[in-house]
Amino acid sequence: MNDAAPAPSSASSPEPRSRARVRAPELRGRSWINTGGEELSLADLRGRTVILDFWTFCCINCLHVIDELRELEERHKDTVVVVGVHSPKFVHEAEHAAVVDAVERYGVAHPVLDDPELATWKQYAVRAWPTLVVIDPEGYVVAQHAGEGHVHAIERRVAELAAEHEAKGTLRRGLAPFTPPEPVAGELRFPGKALVLPGGTFLVSDTTRHQVVELAADGETVLRRIGSGERGLADGAAEAARFNEPQGLALLPGGEVLVADTVNHALRRLDPATGAVVTVAGTGAQWWQGAPTEGPAREVALSSPWDVAWFAGRVWVAMAGVHQLWTYDPEAGTVAVAAGTTNEGLVDGPAAEAWFAQPSGLAVAADGSRLWVADSETSALRWIERQSAHSGEDAEKSEADEPTDGGGFVVRTAVGTGLFDFGHRDGPADQALLQHPLGVTALPDGSVAVCDTYNHALRRYDPATGEVSTLATELREPSGAVLAPGAAEEADGAPEIVVVESARHRLTRLRLPEDAVRVEGVAHRTQRAATEVAPGALRLDVVFQAPAGQKLDTRYGPATRLVVSSTPPGLLAEGEGTDTELHREVRLAGTEGTEGVLHVSAMAASCDEEGEYPACHMHQQDWGVPVRLTAGGADRLPLVLAGLDS
Repeated sequence: MNDAAPAPSSASSPEPRSRARVRAPELRGRSWINTGGEELSLADLRGRTVILDFWTFCCINCLHVIDELRELEERHKDTVVVVGVHSPKFVHEAEHAAVVDAVERYGVAHPVLDDPELATWKQYAVRAWPTLVVIDPEGYVVAQHAGEGHVHAIERRVAELAAEHEAKGTLRRGLAPFTPPEPVAGELRFPGKALVLPGGTFLVSDTTRHQVVELAADGETVLRRIGSGERGLADGAAEAARFNEPQGLALLPGGEVLVADTVNHALRRLDPATGAVVTVAGTGAQWWQGAPTEGPAREVALSSPWDVAWFAGRVWVAMAGVHQLWTYDPEAGTVAVAAGTTNEGLVDGPAAEAWFAQPSGLAVAADGSRLWVADSETSALRWIERQSAHSGEDAEKSEADEPTDGGGFVVRTAVGTGLFDFGHRDGPADQALLQHPLGVTALPDGSVAVCDTYNHALRRYDPATGEVSTLATELREPSGAVLAPGAAEEADGAPEIVVVESARHRLTRLRLPEDAVRVEGVAHRTQRAATEVAPGALRLDVVFQAPAGQKLDTRYGPATRLVVSSTPPGLLAEGEGTDTELHREVRLAGTEGTEGVLHVSAMAASCDEEGEYPACHMHQQDWGVPVRLTAGGADRLPLVLAGLDS
């Protein structure tokens, strides 16, 4: 996730971690979740190490961190308290009921402060989601980490703090204040995606219950459950297999079903006849920068696959965790990157150069010519097609005729402008707005239905007219939809569509209206204010301090890398590109009031200082910093990767 907010300017240094005595600001927000109604303060938590996790539930990187923290919380449950601070990006995420749902949906097992006005976010000068702040047992901030992959460093710090404060007599052991929500009865709980099986029944990913469920043609009656219901990664018979928050489903040509097992970072093959499950792609570990991007499917790590679709002779995978599309070849047993650079944003063009932002829904056009993509973090509807298809050349290729490794494809955008603009506005596609869509469905007439998740609506884009309209409202977080069995043969032009209403825990059948619903347009921008910077010279400083007991890993060359670019590209007059230093002098072009986004990607490799087989780690974060050129603005932009900005 790469939105960022302004923070006070301060000096930066790559020197070893200092014990700056910075008193942690109080936790202030609207209300608390998972505490049984009790309000907490830092004083209540004194004597234990507190880890503040600044997150927002749209952000895939934030969800990764929640999962990373689970084992740490369990191992140090008597000395550590994790507190989630929910700081919203989208308007929908500021709704308290939506935050409560998200806490349950993602199995958050610690107190969460709902902070819709960003009061605590601002007090801690947070710049990006996710950010982790470590507070010692005496109430002082001792570390800050942006992005994923820092839990190993935090765990070492936690152990140091426990030993230090036990010796001082300032450690107070005890379990974290946590009151889990009451279990709720029902056939489904936060379902993700659905698929129509050849027999006319529905297969649904019952995400929060870690199962795949088959429903009868009525969309309500449970025929069977596949998966034990316990979080995990295990192959086997229907009752023994384990999933971890599964999402997308796709029917393979041979009749088997492929499941995007999101939190397991894996693709699973399901036999509809027997219910048996086998892992076909992924290692069970999350992909990190520098890892292989193609090869034998079981030997290459994946990152939060969210949806899958059969297109152009391959399974295409919406790899939400790294902002890319990958392909999986079931016959060869291989995977490969097909589109996207891992940079987060909205950039069209050749597939290898395009940028995505958490692609979460896929659907193949009725004629097989293009693959529609719900690109959630840019609130965009996009598509991928062969380069010849857009130029008007003969592209009448069957999707089964011509396999692909991703080459020769181009990415286009139908609706959406970038990371920070969203809303609910119909009309010409270049003016229309969505809000964090998660699903797309190709309609028989060549148009596409969009599950406009955070607008609680079903929208429609018609390529023939270039218009966006609203088909239905008052849905609750629709996350996927499928045409009802036989819908493509409807004679009256009004087929039925079955929508996954994730936050209502059900499938909802709708007849597509001939006339669209009229909705008064509304536009929003993210609540993150632009950072005011001075025109001209600007110093970018990425703060990185290797964890205690580790040093920069220079065995194979430079241990750090910094990549800088901008939207629009002309915002950067100087300083764009890649280098090995974590600081850079750039020059901003424009006049007073010019706005844009600085895209900053930083990586640092560190290894244990001692040991025959030192453990090594990659630290990485991408920032998208909205900036406004202002006379008297800052001439330095500090971004904390790990440590404290002194």
